[in-house]
Amino acid sequence: MGGDVFGNGMLLSKSLKVVAAFNHLHIFIDPTPDAEVSWQERKRLFERPRSSWADYNTELISEGGGVFSRSAKQIPLSPEIRELLACAETVLTPTELIRRLLQTKVDLIWNGGIGTYVKALEESHAEVGDRANDALRVNGSDLQCRVFGEGGNLGLTQLGRLEYCRNGGICNTDFIDNAAGVDCSDHEVNIKILLNAQLESEDLTSKQRNQLLADMTDDVASLVLHNNYRQTLAISLASYSRDKHHHDYLRFLEHLEESGALSRELEFLPDNERINEFHSEGKSWTRPELSLLVSYAKVELKEQLIALAETDDPWLLERVYRAFPQRLRKDYAEQIREHRLAKEIIATQLANELVNIMGFRYCHRQEISLGATPVETVCAFVTVVELFGIEALWREVEALDQYVDSNVQYELFHQIMRLGRRSTRWFLRNIHHIQPSLLIEKMQLGFSALMPSLPDYQRGVWAEDYRARHARWLDDGVPDALAARIAAFDAYFLLPGC
Repeated sequence: MGGDVFGNGMLLSKSLKVVAAFNHLHIFIDPTPDAEVSWQERKRLFERPRSSWADYNTELISEGGGVFSRSAKQIPLSPEIRELLACAETVLTPTELIRRLLQTKVDLIWNGGIGTYVKALEESHAEVGDRANDALRVNGSDLQCRVFGEGGNLGLTQLGRLEYCRNGGICNTDFIDNAAGVDCSDHEVNIKILLNAQLESEDLTSKQRNQLLADMTDDVASLVLHNNYRQTLAISLASYSRDKHHHDYLRFLEHLEESGALSRELEFLPDNERINEFHSEGKSWTRPELSLLVSYAKVELKEQLIALAETDDPWLLERVYRAFPQRLRKDYAEQIREHRLAKEIIATQLANELVNIMGFRYCHRQEISLGATPVETVCAFVTVVELFGIEALWREVEALDQYVDSNVQYELFHQIMRLGRRSTRWFLRNIHHIQPSLLIEKMQLGFSALMPSLPDYQRGVWAEDYRARHARWLDDGVPDALAARIAAFDAYFLLPGC
C-alpha cells in the first residue's frame, strides 16, 4: 500500500477504522469501514508483492467510498464522503480532496510516508522546502485530528507542530515517534559486536550466530518497545505537570542555551517573553517542545556519566546487562561486561532511566539547589531505586494502562517521583561519597522488613491522610496492595534516617 511504514502501522490493531488514505498514486476513502473486514484486506495487500490501493477489493468498501486516481481531473463526492468531509461540494480535484482529508475531524492522522503536509501559518511554502507538496499542505491550525502520529520524517514542520498543539492537538516530534527504529539499530550493533567477538574466538559459528540473531527478534523488539514506551511516558508526565513546574522548565532551557548545547533558533523555540505569554494562556510547553528537552537532557547526562562507567560498583555495572536480551545475559554475562562499548551502554542506560523516571530537569535541579554533580545524583538515584523497589512499583503502575484513567496513573507516577526526589536529596545531603553497593547492602534488609508494616505505625493526621489517599485510589480502580503502598510514601521517606 505504498510503503512498509504505513502498511505495518495499519496492521497493528484490528479495531482500527481507516476512513481514508492517500499516496502518490491513489486516494482511498472508506466512510464507515468494517474494522475486521478492512484489516483482513489490508493484510492481504501488505503480504502481496508490489500491491497498491488499486488492488483493494472495492466490494469491501462501505457505501459511497472508493479508490480514486490522483491523475483524475475531478472526483465526484458521494453523500457519504461529503458527510465525512463536512463539505457541500459535489466534486473536487484530487488535490482539493487531499487537502480536505487532512482537515477532516478524525482521531488520528498517521504519516507513514514522505512529504511535509503541515506548516505553520507564519511559514511560507518556500520555507518548508518541499515543492512537490505545496498544493496539498495545510496549516497546523487547520488540523482537526485529535492526534498526529509520525511514522515518516518531517510530516509537519516544527512550527507546524507547535501551532497544532497550541490549538488543542496532540503530537510529539518525528524523532520521538521514529525512535524505535534507531533504538533497534543500536541494539543490533551492540549485539553483533558481542557475537562477532565470539566468532573471532571460534566459540560460535556463523550459522549459530545467525540463528541466535533470528531467535532473539521478539526479545529485542520487547526491549525497544519498553524503552520507547517510557520515553513517551516521560513526555506525558512532563506535560501533566507543566503548569506547576513552568519556572523549572524555563531554567533548564536557559541552562541548555547558556551551555551551548541548544540553539533556540535552530529548534524553533520562542524567547522567554513569548514562553511566559503562552504560559499565561495555558499553551506553554507543548509536547514537541518537551520532546526536545527530554532528548537534550538525556544527551547531556550521558556525556556526564561516561566517567561513572569506569566504576566497579556492581549496581551501576548491572545496567550494561539490561541492554541485552535475557538469553545473552545468561550465556555471555562475562563477555557483556567486557563489551568494547560497555561504558557508553552503561552511561546511556543510566541517563535513560533517570530522565524517564525522575524527569528531564532533575539532575540540573540538584546541581542548583545542592551543588551535587550528575555522578553524585545518579549514584543516589540508583541507591533509592533499589532500596524502595521503585522499578517494580513503576511497572505496576504501567500495567494499569486501559484499566484506570490516565490522570490517575500520572498522579501515581508523580507520587513515586516525589518519593525518589525526596529520598535522593536525603542521601545527597547526608552521605558523602555515595557508593550504591555499600549502602544497599547495609540498608536493604531493614527497608524490606519495615516497609510492609509502616502504615500500621501512623497516627493522627498522618493516618487520616494515608486512609484518605488509599480510599480515593481504590475508588479510582487501583489495586488494593499498590494503592496502600503508594499511600504510605510519606512514612517511607523516614526510612533512610532510621
